[in-house]
Amino acid sequence: MTPSNIVEFVRDIYQTSEFIPLHAPTFSGNEKEYVLETIDSTFVSSVGKFVDQFEQKIEAFTGSPKAVATVNGTAALHAALYMVGVERGDLVITQALTFVATCNALYHMGAEPVFVDVSPVSLGLCPKALEAYLSENADLTENGCFHTGTKQRIRAVVPMHTFGHPVEMDELIAVCAKWKLALVEDAAESLGSFYKDKHTGTIGDFGAMSFNGNKVITTGGGGMVLCATEDSGKHTKHVTTTAKVPHPYEFFHDKPGFNYRMPNVNAALGCAQMEVLEDYLVNKRILAASYQSLFSGSEFEFVAEPSYAKSNYWLNAVICPSSDEREQLIKETNAAGVMTRPIWKLMHRLPMFANAMRGDLPHSETIEARLVNLPSTPVWNKSVKRHD
Repeated sequence: MTPSNIVEFVRDIYQTSEFIPLHAPTFSGNEKEYVLETIDSTFVSSVGKFVDQFEQKIEAFTGSPKAVATVNGTAALHAALYMVGVERGDLVITQALTFVATCNALYHMGAEPVFVDVSPVSLGLCPKALEAYLSENADLTENGCFHTGTKQRIRAVVPMHTFGHPVEMDELIAVCAKWKLALVEDAAESLGSFYKDKHTGTIGDFGAMSFNGNKVITTGGGGMVLCATEDSGKHTKHVTTTAKVPHPYEFFHDKPGFNYRMPNVNAALGCAQMEVLEDYLVNKRILAASYQSLFSGSEFEFVAEPSYAKSNYWLNAVICPSSDEREQLIKETNAAGVMTRPIWKLMHRLPMFANAMRGDLPHSETIEARLVNLPSTPVWNKSVKRHD
């Protein structure tokens, strides 16, 4: 398998000699109609029917008791962490192999990340690594879980469903229950992914989703907090809308809040995208199967969904035989106009998180050195019915 083989394969899939991006938004339904409706109504900001409709569509699709729309995925994660009680000075365990937004949310809360290793099966937080770190570095008291060395409270665990592949949630929940830790799912990349029969983001205490332009569906910018109960959802919605107490004309806010509400114009885009989500997911799985067939029998390992899960295959990925071959693949494909990219740098390699506490990270380091993401925009399959 050579980079030129991969370029030829991708160009055949997309049937173009033009530049092929990693993941472009697809608009095939009522996007223009709904967005223009918001403009005609003048309700383009945080009040309007599409915000409520988008939340309801996400609730129906994911099975979440309550979904709360936000301006972006980082805001959704920030709100979820706030809701589980993360405070300044707390420690939150997460993975070093993640997008920086996961740690940025902690930084702006005054909390500190602690990095543990990922599983080679899911590319997400490893339950065994989590248990090992806690056993070696934490004390459990009647008041909660505390770091043995610094005496800081360990408040929560944040696994990320990397590239849409669900982590081992049952095992992580068991570890969190044992150590009295909240579990917040970073489900930014996993709309349409299921752990066993449950949608990602609905299994822990809270989940956070993203609808950035490069996600499975997009609202331009936007996020969503998935809440485990209706009551927690009502509280989340209140806090993310400046904690304003409803009144016909008075302005009274009963606690510090966030101005995180998703604008109606963005939600309109999301409503249209949700109408064709099922079709997008079907076509993404067709694309993933094509990649898996391409790499079958080669020295390159396609990243397939775990046996316990159904993934949305947000970004397709392959593990190269070596870091040198990864560099060659990235350079030659991009030079040929086919966008590929490495996975993110491990968070402790970034200057602002260089001093963060961490366990051993052998799987994270191997994946960082050898993984390449491949073009993953769903290709429309004629056998799949469109909803125009």
